Amino acid sequence: MDVEQLREYCITKKSVTEEFPFDDKTLVFKVMGKMFVICPLDRWEKGEASITLKCNSEYTIELREQYKSIHPGPYVSNKHWNSVLLYTGELKPEFVLHLIDHSYEMVVKGLPKKLREQLH
Repeated sequence: MDVEQLREYCITKKSVTEEFPFDDKTLVFKVMGKMFVICPLDRWEKGEASITLKCNSEYTIELREQYKSIHPGPYVSNKHWNSVLLYTGELKPEFVLHLIDHSYEMVVKGLPKKLREQLH
């Protein structure tokens, strides 16, 4: 998966925007104003592609125990966010898409009911 494939996948989801809220190197995808994918473009340029994704707290631990390419994310709550190293080749693209979907769903589930209703 390259960064354009990641971008295309994320922006096709309902009510998703892409922004650079922190700096000009960190692309963030948000649903209804809430982050669900953090993408450090400078790491991608170095051949160290990774993304940081929101995750169910139990699943977070399970993923870290099962995969060397998934670990606590920097600058975010380690209870609910994982960094996913894409450059290692350990994770199949379909599984990465599943993790992105899970992140999106976790954020949507946490939105106020009024905002969730606007997505349908």
